[in-house]
Amino acid sequence: MSLSTDSEPSSYQEAKHHVCWQEAMKAEVEALELNHTWTIVDVPSNVKPIDCKWVYKIKRHPDGSVERYKAL
Repeated sequence: MSLSTDSEPSSYQEAKHHVCWQEAMKAEVEALELNHTWTIVDVPSNVKPIDCKWVYKIKRHPDGSVERYKAL
């Protein structure tokens, strides 16, 4: 399945093939690290980690042109 850069991917598997989405994910992780939003720790053996999922959005100017790609 091919994904245009004007489409929002529904999964990481789709997004990872496009530089624009790779850069959006990198920017989001850097912002989280800069703001000390979370810390990576070892998970105790009796605890199941919480799953997470990337959400991809295209932010557009009023004229419909792409302003930026956002990964949340």
